[in-house]
Amino acid sequence: MNNSFKLNAVIIVAGGSGKRMKSQIPKQFLLLRDLPVLMHTIKKFYDFDNETEIILVLPENQFEYWENLCLDFSFKITHKLVKGGSERFYSVRNGLNSIIRKNGIIAIHDGVRPLVDFETIKRGLESAFLNKAAIPVIPELSSIRIIENENSTHFDRNKIRIVQTPQIFDLQIIKSAYNVDFSSIFTDDASVAEAFGQKIHLFDGNIENIKITTKFDLDFANFLLSKRN
Repeated sequence: MNNSFKLNAVIIVAGGSGKRMKSQIPKQFLLLRDLPVLMHTIKKFYDFDNETEIILVLPENQFEYWENLCLDFSFKITHKLVKGGSERFYSVRNGLNSIIRKNGIIAIHDGVRPLVDFETIKRGLESAFLNKAAIPVIPELSSIRIIENENSTHFDRNKIRIVQTPQIFDLQIIKSAYNVDFSSIFTDDASVAEAFGQKIHLFDGNIENIKITTKFDLDFANFLLSKRN
């Protein structure tokens, strides 16, 4: 796909165990139509720009399983395999440290979000070039209540946004941001960049860009893919 701006690298983080899926196979390896979920995700970024460096971060004990899957499915898209950490924070930092280049724009994406579309990636890429740090969000459509002790109060849902990935950053900024100790407040890459002092720009995500966590999510993803095909 021809793009106005260049996505230099994408770090795809996949450290799921499959507990919430009630599966012995980690969710990133479960079949989504004709391919494991993770292969759909990698293929999406390769198809967006086949010159983008693809970095896959997995738990080290899953390397052999993944490599066998690549053989079984004749999956030949070039990617760098990097050892994950005990927390997502460490996995992303390992991925960042594996990037040799000094400058550029990079994306960080959940391995189990295989339905991200080109337009979302493009919007994020353009926003990151202008703002240095950009994340996709969608509005909250449900009513919200805040629970305090035994009471609950209504909260204005118009003030809420649901965060997705890919989160896209200037490489130097996000590398510097991750050069800190882990904190439990770091729930995503934007929270790490924000703690570093970087303002985060929001751009429109896509409601179909779901994170596959449960069996329902996997069934829904199969349905969405069937609609696209």
